[in-house]
Amino acid sequence: MNTSISQTQVSNSLAVVNRVAPYGGNTAQDSLDFVIAMSNFGQEVSVFFVDDGVFQLLKQQNPSPIQRKHFTKGFAALHFYDIEHIYVCEKSLRERNLNQDDLTVQVELLAPKIFYAVLDQHRHVVTF
Repeated sequence: MNTSISQTQVSNSLAVVNRVAPYGGNTAQDSLDFVIAMSNFGQEVSVFFVDDGVFQLLKQQNPSPIQRKHFTKGFAALHFYDIEHIYVCEKSLRERNLNQDDLTVQVELLAPKIFYAVLDQHRHVVTF
């Protein structure tokens, strides 16, 4: 797994960090919309999931009982927007008794130290 980013990528790179569960408010959906919009404007976007943000990637979600839109299906389309780097904090998954097989998309699972080192390589960071 190559977790280094070239200097060219750093100068134009944007990291979007997701820390919240998907349906407690609009924050998670706003993050996904922001990621797609930034990609459409030619930004090099990497997406990070940590803490309760890992719940956004779960396969088995049904928000209809709380009358919410199932926006998390949009994560499966990120590759159409040339978003190739999706990072998940391994510790956050483990603390929630989850593993990579529970997630709806392919991710790069990183130990916390590496997770934050990769995040630090980005020029701009937006947290949701």
